[in-house]
Order: sequence, then C-alpha cells, then structure tokens
Amino acid sequence: MNTKIILDKLKRKECEDILRDIYVDENVIPHQTDRYIEAVKRFEDIYGECDVNIYSAPGRSEVCGNHTDHQRGRILAASVNLDAIAIVAESDDDMVRVVSDGYDMISIDIKELEKDQKEEGSTKALIKGVLVGAKQRGYQIGGFKAYVTSEVLIGAGLSSSAAFETLIATIISYMFNDGSLDAVTNAVIGQYAENVYFNKPCGLMDQMACSVGNLVYVDFDKPLDSAIEKIDFDLNRHGYSLCITDTKGSHADLTHEYAAIPDEMKKVAACFSKDVLRGITFEDILCKMDELREKAGDRAVLRAIHFINEDERVAKCVSALKNDDIDTFLDNIKDSGNSSFKFLQNVYCSKDTMHQNVSLALAVSEALLSDNGVCRVHGGGFAGTIQAFVKDSAVGSYLEGMDRVFGDGACKVLKIRKYGGIKLM
Repeated sequence: MNTKIILDKLKRKECEDILRDIYVDENVIPHQTDRYIEAVKRFEDIYGECDVNIYSAPGRSEVCGNHTDHQRGRILAASVNLDAIAIVAESDDDMVRVVSDGYDMISIDIKELEKDQKEEGSTKALIKGVLVGAKQRGYQIGGFKAYVTSEVLIGAGLSSSAAFETLIATIISYMFNDGSLDAVTNAVIGQYAENVYFNKPCGLMDQMACSVGNLVYVDFDKPLDSAIEKIDFDLNRHGYSLCITDTKGSHADLTHEYAAIPDEMKKVAACFSKDVLRGITFEDILCKMDELREKAGDRAVLRAIHFINEDERVAKCVSALKNDDIDTFLDNIKDSGNSSFKFLQNVYCSKDTMHQNVSLALAVSEALLSDNGVCRVHGGGFAGTIQAFVKDSAVGSYLEGMDRVFGDGACKVLKIRKYGGIKLM
C-alpha cells in the first residue's frame, strides 16, 4: 500500500480496529495512531513515497523462570503491548538499509554477511545475524529499506534486542518467503544472531516470548515443536495489573555478569557429569555439597539451588493459572523474586555498590504494595526493570510512588498482547 494512502487511512482513523487488536488498551490508541503517522512520514522523508508494508514485534515480560532457559528449564513469559514497528519497502538492489529512530542509516550488502568482530554489540551485527540465520535454514533473503521505531525500553528487561530480531525475521518471512517462518524458527534465528553475531550469551526465552505472542509456557527440555503451550488467563478479570518499572540502571559492561550465571550453573552440573542442571535435585546437591563448594564455589551452588526451585515454581504457576487460582500464582511469583535476590543474586552487581537501582526499587515496591501485590526482579537482572502484579485499586498510588523515586513515566501499566511478530498492513 502506498505511503500516502496509509497516511490518509491513519488520519481518518480507519486503522483503529487494527491498532486496538494489537495494543489491547483503548487508552493508547490515539498515541499509537500518531506514532504510526510519524513513522510513515519519517520513512517518506528518508526514502520517498512508495508502496510499503508495516510490521510489529512486541517486547516481552518474563513472568516466571528467572535464568532457567539456558539450563533446559521451564519458563512462563508474555508478549506485551510495547513494541517495535517497521515501515518497509523492497529494494531494487541487494542492499538492506535500516534507519532506527534517532540513529544513522545502517547499510548491509546481502552478498557480504561475514561476521566482523568490530561490529559485535551493534544493531548492524543483529541484522546481519538474522539474515545469515535465515539463509542457513533455507529461507530466501533480499534487499529492503526500513524505518524502525521502538517503544520497547532499551536495557530495561523487556528484550529490546529480541523484539528487534523478531521484527527483522518477520520482515524476511513476509517479504521474501510468503510468511512461512514459523514462530519457533523466528526465535531460533534471533538467538543465533544474538549469540554468534552480537556475541551475547542468552537462552531462547526472550526470542520465544517475542515471536510466539500471548502468555506462553516453554519447557526447554523438550523438542521445540512440542515444548510450547499458550496459556489462556485474563489478569484483568482478577483485578490485577502488570506494572513494569524502569529503574534507569545501565546494562553497559554487564555482559560478564550475565555470562557468569550459566557458566557457574554449568560448573555445578559438570560435577554430576551433566551439561546443564535440569534433572538434578536438591537432594543431589546436598549429597555432593563439599565437592560442589570446592570445585564450583558457594555462589555457583546457590545459583544451582535457585534453578532447581525456580524450575519447579514455573510448573506451579502454570498449574495455578490453568486452575484460575490467582492467589497461588502470586505466592509463587513472590517466592521467585525472593529466590532471585537471595540465591541467584542477579539483583545487584557486587562490584558496584554505589548503584543498586533494582534492589532499591524492590524495597520501595514492597513498602508501597504491602498486601496489594507482589514484585520481583525482571529479566536478566543487575540493572533495568522490576515487575509487579498490583491490585487495580492500588495501581494509582503505586505508579505515583515509583515515579517519585525513578522519574516521571518510569512505571508503566502493560497489557498482554496476543500476537508475536506480525505484518499489520
């Protein structure tokens, strides 16, 4: 559809039903309409008027299963109504050109996709990684030009990189492969891009939650084609809201902190002649405690204990949701937060005692919430966000209190959206 036609439809509010289906919350529709109008205009400013498609990929909220995926554990996650969108047109050459809001254009020749170590940690590396990942799996790739804008908070535990990877893979799927990339393949390609080209160790949870959509349960000890289950649960009906607070902590230079968690867990697993912790019990840990402390260290043992208990908690959360038991679900979310703080120890960086944004946010949350909700660290940890399930009657005071500490707009009320990566129009 031509950019001028899309702009006219947006201005006439003819796209509101589409936006309402994507973003769920009626209150954000005027903002999203303006956002899409601005994005199409920016595309025209950069590339000119032409026929385009529009794509969207959501951020994700980790509901339960903190650092379990890389040990073949279980996770419960949800796609949320903060997303990255792309206005895209096919190119007449083999060049991929991407402008992200506020950044210079990235140009990539699809005939020159070799990994460059100097690009590690960059958006260009992610794009190249997705292109290579798709090509290696037998999918067609080609040139395109895109303008991308994202509301998925960078470094805030909502998986901005996974949303971006999902977005690029979704573009490739629809533009060159008739939409044939399934959600699991999309996620695997995104993980490949992040692991190999971006050079960040990560499991598959972020990409899976962004690509599948809805509330999703994944058991990484099963083959991927049988490991995924969508969970139908209406949080609104129980009078609770999901709140995410950006504590404004930086993820810069924390890759070693994230990498240490799977590394230490695998050290414990190695003492049992296993690659990962899945299948090891707490009794197994107790029987080998002296050896584990000597070979892996106390923190590694504590992190292994967290995994064993957290993996079981995911199953309890899923069972509670299926039984419509909100109280048991919330009890397990609270236990998950306590375990991450005490045993996993991913709430603060031990080398930077001056900055403990997440620890402070949890302390403030507990004081503000009292009996009106539960909170826990969100995502990888060490910086970024916390998550809280808050009674609707207490949301106003909770937002006010968190914003008072971390700045206006730091705390957001999110909705679970039913779509992963999608072509909108």
